[in-house]
Amino acid sequence: MQAVLEREVLLERRHYTPEHSSLWDKLSLAQKFAASSLTQFGYDLAFIRNSQANGSLAILLCDGNAATINDDGEINTSPEITIRP
Repeated sequence: MQAVLEREVLLERRHYTPEHSSLWDKLSLAQKFAASSLTQFGYDLAFIRNSQANGSLAILLCDGNAATINDDGEINTSPEITIRP
């Protein structure tokens, strides 16, 4: 039983990406709730844009489609932004 648990922990570590964790830590609480709902549909947190005028904007991607989440947690699944490859 212990060997099975240790194996599962090792497998989990393989899928851990620290850059996603550090991005997640930079989101507001409202953005975290919104992002967790989008991850259920296959979206992944790609990056965060910060501007003095608009605050932080979380960018999530799914199959080449972008979604944004503003500071207040509002989701936009059809943003007018260009994502560079």
